[in-house]
Amino acid sequence: METRYPEYYKMLGLKIAYYRKLRGYTQEQFAELIEKSWSFIAQVESTSMVRGVSLETLFKMAEVLQVEPAKLLQFDQ
Repeated sequence: METRYPEYYKMLGLKIAYYRKLRGYTQEQFAELIEKSWSFIAQVESTSMVRGVSLETLFKMAEVLQVEPAKLLQFDQ
């Protein structure tokens, strides 16, 4: 994926991984809950690649993780 903001995508992936682990979900469990594949979650959480998510998917992730969607997009720099 071509983007001018690769660091934001990586930070988003790290946030998703953090909250997923905080809730005790494996990547497989989380993927099932949001109706995506395990490989999709692995790509989103990877720091070595850029994988975007739709707003619909972001909202569903936030709902399952029990956080506000904006919390996933708050980046401290």
